[in-house]
Amino acid sequence: MRLLQFVPIKLTVFLVFGILLGNYIDFGLPHALALALTPFCITLFAYLFFNKKRSNSSFFGIMAMLTTLGIGILSISFSEPKNRPNHYLKVYSEGNHAFHIKVKEVLKPTTFSKRYIGTVLVLDTMEVSGKVLLALPRDSAQPTLRVDDELVMVSLLDPIGPPLNPYQFNYKRYMWGLGVYHQLTSSHNSFVLLENPSTTLYGTASRLRSRIISKLRKANFGEEELSIIQALLLGQRRDISESVYDNYKNAGAVHILAVSGLHIGILLVLLQFVLKPLERLPRGKTVKLAVMVALLWGFAFLAGLSASVVRAVTMFSFVAYALYLNRPSNTFNILALSILFILLVVDPKLLFQVGFQMSYAAVFAIVWIYPLLQQLWFPKNGLLRKVWQLLSVSIAAQLGVLPISLFYFHQFPGLFFVSNLLIVPFLGLILSSGIVIIFLALLNLLPDFMVKIYDGLIGWMNSIIAWIAQQEAFIFTHISFDGVQLFLSYAIIVSGVLSLSRPNFKRILAFFIGVILFQSWLFYSVWQNREKEVLVLAHQTRNSILLHQTGTQLNVISTDSSQTIRLVNDYQVAERIKKVVYKELRNNYTLQKRKLWILDSLCVYPPTEIRPDYVVLTQSPKINLERFIDSIRPKMLIADGSNYRSYINRWKITCGKKKVPFHYTGEKGAYYFELVSEK
Repeated sequence: MRLLQFVPIKLTVFLVFGILLGNYIDFGLPHALALALTPFCITLFAYLFFNKKRSNSSFFGIMAMLTTLGIGILSISFSEPKNRPNHYLKVYSEGNHAFHIKVKEVLKPTTFSKRYIGTVLVLDTMEVSGKVLLALPRDSAQPTLRVDDELVMVSLLDPIGPPLNPYQFNYKRYMWGLGVYHQLTSSHNSFVLLENPSTTLYGTASRLRSRIISKLRKANFGEEELSIIQALLLGQRRDISESVYDNYKNAGAVHILAVSGLHIGILLVLLQFVLKPLERLPRGKTVKLAVMVALLWGFAFLAGLSASVVRAVTMFSFVAYALYLNRPSNTFNILALSILFILLVVDPKLLFQVGFQMSYAAVFAIVWIYPLLQQLWFPKNGLLRKVWQLLSVSIAAQLGVLPISLFYFHQFPGLFFVSNLLIVPFLGLILSSGIVIIFLALLNLLPDFMVKIYDGLIGWMNSIIAWIAQQEAFIFTHISFDGVQLFLSYAIIVSGVLSLSRPNFKRILAFFIGVILFQSWLFYSVWQNREKEVLVLAHQTRNSILLHQTGTQLNVISTDSSQTIRLVNDYQVAERIKKVVYKELRNNYTLQKRKLWILDSLCVYPPTEIRPDYVVLTQSPKINLERFIDSIRPKMLIADGSNYRSYINRWKITCGKKKVPFHYTGEKGAYYFELVSEK
């Protein structure tokens, strides 16, 4: 693999390294200094580039790498609120403020609220910038906001909190990757929706999608089929039911539901074929290129200009240009250029988004590993050759995303190649037919027979995916996989592919060293967990949960075990738990020489011979806490999520007066008791 012979690849590596350095190391660069350093580095680099005597020198190469490294550091620095002079945090102070917000994106609603990402335009009377998470009550009397809507509300600005339980999905980190740091909440009718808001390209795309969905609903598509059509063609997955989504996930075909490089690549191939007659015109190839790129971006507009669609269309626009220049083999340059100059420099936080990582890992693996698989075996039979090509693409893509998938999702669909072999060959037909369906629906010319045929085609695809997902023996779940294993897995894959393609002693040695390190880390992690013992009081609304880990066994002590499934699964995967035992919650536990007392709604006080060090308040006990503290004298009071919030606020004040430490899991997260043994 001679990747480093490509200059864009070298620059991309240093750009990524610069972004990582800027993210994890605070250089403390003031905004003005950072703004001055960037043009200086670029100017010096440009001087060396155009100076023929110096452009081939080693100094030029070093300067190019340092410039790219600096751009990476500065780009991630500019994305931080503290380095943006007009960010709302620069003028925000504690208390209620008036916010003028423009809706930028509509998120999937929760059980209790509708959620949006909005841009703050005005804070009180000052023009500002910055994104916030907007949570409005889920009230049928209030209309759902749309992209470009503007509203004014008076509210407190709250930081997005970290996860309250161990190994829970970190929503704060996820929103940080989107550039959102705070949230605004609103009660019923506490905001004013403004009339005649300004229109943006995103809002226009959103309104067009809403109109298309409205037309398709009138065409009597099935509910599940319509949700898949919206995902495939419009990039909107909010209406997909949980069961259908799980089927695609377990079948290894969830990538089909996300408009990305696969869809754009298929469209590019179709456009290459359909627009071929344009080459006969004067400057026909140029006209064909312009039309192809325009249609690709038109599809991106139709799909809502989401981040995954924009990066896919950006990359395949470069691919189309490379085909125009008859240089399709230089794919690595295309890949690097699309990342470097258009995506990461503009939005460096894309690097920390799972979709971005998986997308480019898959493309990178396909570009590198697919040709090697074709060299390994090239069938003479045409049909067999096509099947092998499709299978090679699936294998290469899965090798690229497998470590990332295991790290984030902890499962592996063993029949991924079956779903890809059965669905992907027909995806071009499904996409092209769907675009025709949308066009006719907008013109009110969609005939019923086409609706039935396309609805049946989508239903057939759903049925195949559901059948594959039912083969549970080939679905591997709850796979423990940490960051060290992620790094070592990629080292093994890279060295293994290099050893198979061009074997030599160093590459084979590197492969076996990677395997040995991977196994050693796995053995060390298992041994470390066997020596581990910890008790955790978790947070869950209307439930009390103690997680007691002793080695590879987890005792789940709760009032309602049916509500603990997701929390227990997350803990089980992260801590490599082999056995889970469910128990009912008792009042009395011993923590080495310390006592733990559970005070629930029955208000059973500990007997006089037991003086608890820790008291857990659960199920909203109606007690006089001052008297309880005076008589029992606990060293620590802990309240979980099963208590009323009004009780929590009263207990917090009382503990403050009595100078007794108080911990509420709904604010400070789960409480850990280390080295615990149950009595």
